[in-house]
Amino acid sequence: MGDAFGGVDVARKGVLIDASVLPGFVATYVGRPVGLLTHDVADGECEVVAVLSTERGLGVGRALMDAARDRAVAAGCHRLWLVTINDNARAFRFYQRWGMDLCALYRHGARLSREAKPSLPRLGADGIPLEHELEFELKLEMRRSPSGSRATGPILR
Repeated sequence: MGDAFGGVDVARKGVLIDASVLPGFVATYVGRPVGLLTHDVADGECEVVAVLSTERGLGVGRALMDAARDRAVAAGCHRLWLVTINDNARAFRFYQRWGMDLCALYRHGARLSREAKPSLPRLGADGIPLEHELEFELKLEMRRSPSGSRATGPILR
């Protein structure tokens, strides 16, 4: 993970997080690791802190996000969320197809995160200035039976 992210620290919303101490999942394919997701559960919410897939087209990202959602539901969370940078258009498409909604734009948020982690680049891979952070969320609700009592199984929206 350290090589792919420039270290194990992840900065978002001006806060530096050591992703290496968080729980998570490793995806493997033919016996080798091809993906990683770390998350943090707090206050009824589950934040996806880091997600990485080294292989495209195998469903690695979907499998990791499915596992995070399942963990969030098992922990009784009402929300799964993450923050990404403004040049990550491929991720925007993936998160929305997976069912997440864009819920916040932190204008110039990358500047704050760069203060916490000075190694964050100023330009993305496509030459786009890394300036803003976007937050995506998936609301998790428990299904109610007709009598009004809680039934098992989440409804995702």
